[in-house]
Amino acid sequence: MSFFKNKNKYIDLKLVLVLAGFYALFDLVLISKVLYMRCFGEEKSYFSWFDFFVYNLLADYIIVVSFMILIAISTKRLLIKHYSWVKIISIHIIFSILIGLVIRLTIDIHALLTGMVTFEKYEVRSSIYRFMYVIDLNFLIYFAMVSIIYSYYYLKQFKKAESKQRQLEMQLVNTRMKMLSSQLQPHFLFNTLNSIAVLTDIDAGKAKDTIADLSSFLREILYDNDRNTISLEKELRVLEYYLNILNIRFSDHLLITKEVDDSLLSKKVPALLLQPILENSIKHGYSYNHTDLEIHIKIYAEDKKLVIMVQNNGETMNFSHKELLQKGMGLSNINDRLSNLYGNNYFFEVRNKKDKDGVEAVVKIPMDP
Repeated sequence: MSFFKNKNKYIDLKLVLVLAGFYALFDLVLISKVLYMRCFGEEKSYFSWFDFFVYNLLADYIIVVSFMILIAISTKRLLIKHYSWVKIISIHIIFSILIGLVIRLTIDIHALLTGMVTFEKYEVRSSIYRFMYVIDLNFLIYFAMVSIIYSYYYLKQFKKAESKQRQLEMQLVNTRMKMLSSQLQPHFLFNTLNSIAVLTDIDAGKAKDTIADLSSFLREILYDNDRNTISLEKELRVLEYYLNILNIRFSDHLLITKEVDDSLLSKKVPALLLQPILENSIKHGYSYNHTDLEIHIKIYAEDKKLVIMVQNNGETMNFSHKELLQKGMGLSNINDRLSNLYGNNYFFEVRNKKDKDGVEAVVKIPMDP
C-alpha cells in the first residue's frame, strides 16, 4: 500500500499527458518532414513506411515518454528535497546523455535480434557515430521536455500559493467580521458604553481612556493589520485595548496576568490571534461555581517554536478539542488560519489543565529567523 501512496504522490497524470502530447507533436513534425523529403527530395532510395512508423516512431516514442515520466518523478523528488541548482542541472545533463544511449542501445539490440544486422557486421564505432550524429537533437528535446516539467510544477505551485493566499485573506476578513460582530453585540457594546457613562461621573480621565481603547480596538479590527502575520509586539498592543475594556467591565471578577518573553516581541504571529482565544477563555470560564475568573497569558520559546498559552481557573470542559472546534466558529477559524499559514508545522489545542483546575489553550508555531 505504501508503494501506491508514494506513486500517487510523485506521478501527475496531467503532466504525463502533456509530455506525451509534446512528443507526439514532435513526431508529427518529423512525419511532415519525411513526407516532404520523400516527395521533393533528390534521394529516392528504398524506404519502408512500416519500418519508419514501428521502429523509428513507435519504439522511440514509448522509450522517450517512459523515460520522461521517470524524469518527471525524479524532478518532483528533487524539488521536494530542495537540491541545489548546480546538482539539479548536473543530474539532467547526465540523464540527457543517458536517454540517447538507451535509445541507441535499444535500436541496436532490436536490429541484432531480428537479423537486420549480424553480429559479424555490427560495429560499435558506427553505433557511436549514429549516437553522436543526433546528440544535439536529443539534448534539445530532453531539455525542452524538462522545461515543460519544471514550468508545470512551478505553475501548479504558484496557483496553489495564490489559492492559499486568497484563503488566508478571506480567513483574516472572516476573523475581523466575527470579532467585530462579537464586539458590536448589545451585551458588549452597551455594557461598555454604560461603564463609560458611569465613569464620567466618577473618573472622567478613565472614561476618556476607555473611549480611546474602544475606538482603537475597533479600528484595528476594521482597518489595520492587512497582513496575515504581524509582530508579537503589535498583537499584544491590540490585545491591550481589549484588556483595558474588560478590566473596566469586570474589574471585581476578572484578573488577567501576562508573562511574555520580551526577546520574542519582534517575532511574527498570526494577526488577531490572541483576542478570540482570550474571549473564548472568558466566555466558557465563567459558570455558576466560577464567578471570579483568573486568566494567565504566557508566551515563551520552546524547541524553536513560539508558544502561546492562555489558562483560566474556570469551568472545565466535558468534550474534546475536536468537538470544541466543531462547535465554536471562532476557534475553527483560528485552526484553519494556522493550517494555511504553517501547514502541518503547528500545534493548537484547547484542553483541561492537568490539575483539572480550569482550561488552557495552547498554540505552538514556528519562529521566524
